[in-house]
Parts: sequence; structure tokens; C-alpha cells
Amino acid sequence: MLKIYCENNEYGFSALADAFDGEVETDCDLAAEVVLVDGEEIQRLNRELRAVDAVTDVLSFPALDNIKGKKLRKKAFPADIDEEGNLFLGSIAICIQRTREQAEEYGHGFERELYYLLTHGLFHLLGYDHMTDKDKSEMREREERVMKKLGLGR
Repeated sequence: MLKIYCENNEYGFSALADAFDGEVETDCDLAAEVVLVDGEEIQRLNRELRAVDAVTDVLSFPALDNIKGKKLRKKAFPADIDEEGNLFLGSIAICIQRTREQAEEYGHGFERELYYLLTHGLFHLLGYDHMTDKDKSEMREREERVMKKLGLGR
């Protein structure tokens, strides 16, 4: 099971956590932190951590390296087990301002865009990326599968 921790979570991400069932082979519960920020904060994070001085929609900060497609075993990551016994995958920052703008730009609702950005960020935490066409295709396929489980597919 995936646990998503978000301070002031008015959006209730439990449905997304449920939609991730079967996406990762693991022998323990997984956890991720989500921080909802404004444009100024995401630009600061992007500038300081990626040397890109621009507002972006989502940033992911994986806690684990080289885990894409691998079985996640609790005993392999003893330093990454949180106080509740979950394997901590990392943190995600989502810009609420860009989420609203993109929802309007793409012609769908705020909730769909927010859940897509969080899904995208979670797959980054799991080692997926979109640097090559092959990687992008693989990541998009996984994202769309989760979004369909949520009833938010295209």
C-alpha cells in the first residue's frame, strides 16, 4: 500500500494511493511526501536544486536510486524506513498555480491535473523518466493506467 503524506491535504489522495496497487512489487508499505506550493516557492526550489530559474508544475526528489522496475524489499533499504515502518520513496512539490493554469490550458478539471501531476511525480520517485522516447512512452503508459483506475483517463 502507498501512503501519501500531505500537510493541509484538502484533496484527499487516498484514491490515488489505492490506484497505485499493483504498480510496484514490494513486501512493505510505501510512503511519499507531497508539498503543495505557490509559483514563487517552486521557482526557488527549481533554481536552487536544478539551476533552472523558472516556475514549473512539479518537482520530484527521490530518496532511492536505481529502483525502476525492481522489487522493493524492506531489508534492502533499512535507512529509508520511516517511523511507521514504510519505505520512504521521496518528496514531491506541486505548484498549485501551474496546476490551475494547465487544467484550463488542457481543457480539463483542476482535480484531473492535480492527480496527474502527483501520479507523474510518484513515477519519478519510482525511477521512471521521460528523457528518451522509449522512457517517455513507458512512463506515460503507466501514468494513464493509474489515471484510468481513478476514472480520470483521457
